[in-house]
Amino acid sequence: MTTCKQVLGPDDVRRAITRMAHEIIERNRGLGGVVILGMQRGGVWLAEALAGQVARIEREVPCGSIDVTLHRDDIGLRPVSPTSVTNVPVALDDACVVLVDDVLFTGRTVKAALDAIGDYGRPRSVQLAVLVDRGHRELPIRPDFVGKNLPTSLTESVEVSIDGVVITGEDAGHD
Repeated sequence: MTTCKQVLGPDDVRRAITRMAHEIIERNRGLGGVVILGMQRGGVWLAEALAGQVARIEREVPCGSIDVTLHRDDIGLRPVSPTSVTNVPVALDDACVVLVDDVLFTGRTVKAALDAIGDYGRPRSVQLAVLVDRGHRELPIRPDFVGKNLPTSLTESVEVSIDGVVITGEDAGHD
């Protein structure tokens, strides 16, 4: 039987975004050279929310998006139709890129994003911000900023939006 379980509500998501924005500012000792890039699709709304919160706390930073479709290592295993937009608002050379995604799972999409970022310059550093870290990494990738660590089974799926985080699957109701 498939079940659904909400693990974060809208207020929890808002608080996590606020905390992560403070952590980004603190870790970077201000915001000099910081650029926030959301990974298409799930990371774009989160990048915009983080950039908005950073602006409320301290000041505006460049915010854009990056499509990683053509950089994925499974490109030959499924049809490719890059329909998402890449919008890199400033040169990335010597920037501190905060790469943003909604869910971190295997790490393969992050690897593709790192390859895609290289097409736009050579950043000084890349930091990873995710709202949900599921575990199950296949690559040695670790986020710098995490809204919630959420151990899941491989059969569960995690849906993330500004309205909350929901786990769906046969194991979703079990702790």
